[in-house]
Amino acid sequence: MQLNLNKPICFFDLETTGINISKDRVVEISILKVHPDGTEETYTKRVNPTIPIPPEVTLVHGISDADVADAPTFKDIAKDVHNMIKDSDLGGFNSNRFDIPLLAEEMLRAEVDFDMKNRVAVDVQTIFHKMEQRTLSAAYKFYCDKNLDDAHSAEADTKATYEVLKAQLSKYDNLENDTKFLADFSSRKKFADFAGFLIFNKKGEECFSFGKHKGKRVVDIMEQEPGYFGWLLNADFPLYTKKVLTAIKLRQFNNKLD
Repeated sequence: MQLNLNKPICFFDLETTGINISKDRVVEISILKVHPDGTEETYTKRVNPTIPIPPEVTLVHGISDADVADAPTFKDIAKDVHNMIKDSDLGGFNSNRFDIPLLAEEMLRAEVDFDMKNRVAVDVQTIFHKMEQRTLSAAYKFYCDKNLDDAHSAEADTKATYEVLKAQLSKYDNLENDTKFLADFSSRKKFADFAGFLIFNKKGEECFSFGKHKGKRVVDIMEQEPGYFGWLLNADFPLYTKKVLTAIKLRQFNNKLD
């Protein structure tokens, strides 16, 4: 089974210092880039997160502070990562809710722009959960009849994710071998940002999903409470969420000029 691609897709996995998108950092990244002709490229790098790796997290992925002491920081490799993924759609396992948001934070921290405007994201975990309700190791066993011996190794998880997606396409007749279809199928709620603080309503307008303004349009609140925008930019929200809010503010300003 070969994926039916009209542009490259980069499957990737991150090992991190924790699960807080705003505060935690990457300690290992692995990317498997699959081209429309089926050729593949791989990129795997240990990363110095510049913050301590909690011992309980080391127990999960096996990477300690000593293992990454001499590794490059994410800022050191950000341009290499960008060059590999800039022309590609993205794929991963739980990537829509974790890996993509955290990657966006790391890229923006490194002052390398990142957005999803011209790409789609295929979350293999969502497809799996909609079809079978299991974990990556179970998915690998179920679909590929193999044991994932190196689970929580970024490279092993990345390769397993790619193999699982191909097996899913072979197994389910209602799955189309098309990246756009798979991205739509594996998406959950339509978020305007990655972290889910901003959602789209039925008209495709950005709305807040939290707090006292939950369900209200962002443009309305910016108009009614100008100080709220400043508070959001100074509060502990993900950088990508702030980027989206700034873009909405600029769009609102430009619309007034027209």
